[in-house]
Amino acid sequence: MEPEINILSGGLPVLPKPADTTGETAPKYGFLSDINKDFNPVPSKLSLEERFKLIRSIGPECVQEDELLERLKEPRLLRAYDGFEPSGRMHIAQGILRAINVNKLVDAGCVFIFWVADWFALLNNKFNGDLEKIKLVGRYFIEVWRAAGMKMSNVQFLWASEEINKKSQQYWMTVMDIARKNTISRIKRCATIMGRNEGDDLSTAQLLYPCMQCTDIFFLNIDICQLGIDQRKVNILAREYKTEGKKPIILSHDMILGLLEGQVKMSKSNPDSAIFVEDTEEDIKRKIKKAFCKEKEVKDNPIMDYVKNIIMQARSEFVIERPEKWGGNLKYTSYEDFEKDYVEGKIHPGDLKPSVARVINELIEPIRKHFETNEEAKRLLETIRSFKTE
Repeated sequence: MEPEINILSGGLPVLPKPADTTGETAPKYGFLSDINKDFNPVPSKLSLEERFKLIRSIGPECVQEDELLERLKEPRLLRAYDGFEPSGRMHIAQGILRAINVNKLVDAGCVFIFWVADWFALLNNKFNGDLEKIKLVGRYFIEVWRAAGMKMSNVQFLWASEEINKKSQQYWMTVMDIARKNTISRIKRCATIMGRNEGDDLSTAQLLYPCMQCTDIFFLNIDICQLGIDQRKVNILAREYKTEGKKPIILSHDMILGLLEGQVKMSKSNPDSAIFVEDTEEDIKRKIKKAFCKEKEVKDNPIMDYVKNIIMQARSEFVIERPEKWGGNLKYTSYEDFEKDYVEGKIHPGDLKPSVARVINELIEPIRKHFETNEEAKRLLETIRSFKTE
């Protein structure tokens, strides 16, 4: 059943009636209607040095650090952002890692803008361009982040379609100016931001996509572009375009490796390549047990990647549980110490994997429980899942 469109709510879809409906109108989703109900920005209580250090812990790349430090000295809340295409299931990097990084920026005194890129998903042909489905998936993403413990006081969600229509002339004039000042080959180099390759046969809409994403940064008055390293090309394009005044700061986090050998990133098309936020405890144990994890090797090792970029970011300590006959439990408060022991062979993958699965399950449990026990959230997830079978 296709989602209904409620004109009075701005054209946003409401969920379809349950299959066993008695004919009554499906209830409105109160927790979905006001996606910014908790938005009430508060400044940071940390020192300048602490704020800088916290922000820099998010990822390996910052362009440029001196600009970030100077911007943090300004007596205002900096504006950071990420845009996301509503595109089906959410894996652990989108759910848990994104919540971790947003909370760091909130604690550092930033306002985080989530650009719900519904029009972008349409341009990239997600759900065959069905905008109603795209919007419902966007609402599902937002509900996941709430359940994951994201600090919503400094987080604002903006629908691209709504905001662009409010100031359409300003937006599209910037899009056209960026397109006018760049060659097709330069724009095609940004194709990776859409999960495409530069040499792919791109549609005209997909050529427009990087110009729009570049425009978003200026349209939203962004200080910090906090996206994955796979988005850096369009962020660099924005810095190149901004020839006068303050340039946007690029703060890139690493991409999480896929769980199978040789996978440089997670893939939604292969369920075993990633942990998804609705996976059961049994799913998680099975996937982690099956995951590639070469003994004493850190490079291209997804289990080590999970420990570094998810577990040690979410927890102050990581305990590897082992029988006493094999030396008993190991406790780590720094990734560096953990990595050293792994490389030296003091930790075996057979001991590491069950502990990684245990912690990952604990991180996902609040999300899973919310979608199991909250009837509105449960029906939302059921609706999203039904899209895959159509």
